[in-house]
Parts: sequence; C-alpha cells; structure tokens
Amino acid sequence: MNLDLQRFAADADASQGLLATGTTLGYKVHGDSSTEYTLLEDVKTIPEIGQSPEKVDVTVLTDKKKKAINGLQDSSSLAFACVYKGANFKAANGISDNGKVYDWIVTYPDGMTCTFTGQASIKIGQAGINEPITFTVTVVVSDGPDFVDVPAKA
Repeated sequence: MNLDLQRFAADADASQGLLATGTTLGYKVHGDSSTEYTLLEDVKTIPEIGQSPEKVDVTVLTDKKKKAINGLQDSSSLAFACVYKGANFKAANGISDNGKVYDWIVTYPDGMTCTFTGQASIKIGQAGINEPITFTVTVVVSDGPDFVDVPAKA
C-alpha cells in the first residue's frame, strides 16, 4: 500500500517545526508549461537551498574599519543524494549531462515550494560494507531559487 504524503500537505502544521518526511524533488524540461513535474524517486537528502550575497569591499583610505555592502547573490550548485534503486538512477541518468536545462521544484510537506532552473549531472557514491549504493544529482543553478510560501488559510 502506497501512502501519498503530499495529499495531506495542506494539513501539515509547521507551527512547532516541520519534519522533512514527504519532501519531494521534481523536474521538467525548461519552459515546458504543458507537462507536470516528474518526481525523482528515492531522494535521501535535500541540500541547503538559498542564496548568499557576495561581499563587496567599499573601504576607503580614510576609514578606520573595513566596510562592505551586499553584492550580487550567488546561487550555488545543489547536490541531491538518492538511494540507488535502478529505475530512479536510469531516470536521473537520462537527464544528466545531456546539455538540456530543466525546471526543478522542491515541495515541502506543508506545501511551501522552491523552484529553480539548471542543468544536472550525476555521480555514483562510494560503495562500502553494510552501506546502500547511492548517487548524487547535482544541479548547477542558472536561475533562482525562488520560494513560494504556503497560502494562508481562510
């Protein structure tokens, strides 16, 4: 029996904090508004997502202390770890290193989403005794990330 946790996303109560269980990662060809996002199955970790501004030094010779202002925001690459299960690796391998740009969406259990655009690459994790085989999908972000909050309940 499969339980679709996203069905209950609108009922998730984040007032005490939010458990990551039920978070999903989806992708589709960039700009294709006619299709739904395809979920990348068996994602184990979602990385820290956001942007940090570059620090621009504006110190002048008469200043006694260094001064800085925020510069452009730097979107880093995002690495998503997955448990290898065959079909999910085949899907991820099909979208990696093919030169295509994809639109991505991370959906959190309470319904908040984060969208971004970028190209994907893939690498297999190390193999060890009593460890699962894993792989990492790394997305070089070319636009975003953009967060959409959960709509307020009426």
